[in-house]
Amino acid sequence: MKTYVITGASDGIGAELARQIAAAKQGNAALVLAARNRDKLQEVAAQCEAAGADALAVTTDVTQEAQCRALVAAAVARFGGLNCLVNNAGMSAHALLEDVAAADLGWYQDLMAVNLWGSVWCTHAALPHLKASRGQIVAVSSLAGLVGVPGRTAYSATKFAMTGFFEALRAELKPAGVAVTLAYPGVVDTAIRLRGYDARGRPAGRSGLKEEGAMPVDQCARLILQGMQARRREVVMTTRGKLGRFLKLVAPGVVENIALAALKDDVRPGAAAAGKAGPLPGQGG
Repeated sequence: MKTYVITGASDGIGAELARQIAAAKQGNAALVLAARNRDKLQEVAAQCEAAGADALAVTTDVTQEAQCRALVAAAVARFGGLNCLVNNAGMSAHALLEDVAAADLGWYQDLMAVNLWGSVWCTHAALPHLKASRGQIVAVSSLAGLVGVPGRTAYSATKFAMTGFFEALRAELKPAGVAVTLAYPGVVDTAIRLRGYDARGRPAGRSGLKEEGAMPVDQCARLILQGMQARRREVVMTTRGKLGRFLKLVAPGVVENIALAALKDDVRPGAAAAGKAGPLPGQGG
């Protein structure tokens, strides 16, 4: 039996990935599910158990180092070891930097605590157990961690930080036989952007990106799972993402124009000056 720890597992990509692992393993998986929402977490755990997996829900705030370490300790205490850590917990944000007041910049640090430090703390706690099992680390980043996206300076910064951290860690862990898989989803059909920060550090309530053609969450989870099973270095999920990564090297200006085109008209830089709707109150981009 393999033991998986998945953060951000109460909904979205994390919950769907847990369900797909449970279904694929059919009784050969132990899932330790972590998130802040206990009720939703227990609901996902029950779904995984119905699919034949053992599941343990551990209420966890990944911005708290002690809770990250307690999560890993609970997994090892219950199942005797750890084979895979999926660092999926994350938060979104959309705001033009010019729309963020100096007094509100603290939420940039808060975002880094969720998206980077939660992964660092969980990974550090899990490391000896993963080395013992020659296991695997999965980090769910974003295409915004490969190409800077306008209106997402804070979010891109956290995801670039994740990319750098886990690429360096991959090299460190290669002699120990621990695989590190970085997943780079694009726009996925989840509520993450609705709950993300606006310019004032409040829940945005809407997305600043064009959502047409968003990837279904089950497809995203399936691609991550396939990458995990193959112990791949990276999972770049869309043709557009792969093209953007290449164009960034040879025609960076084109990539910036593509990124701007992905924004809704009323949240683009200069929208208000051009007579468009401008940022919504409290949205800021």
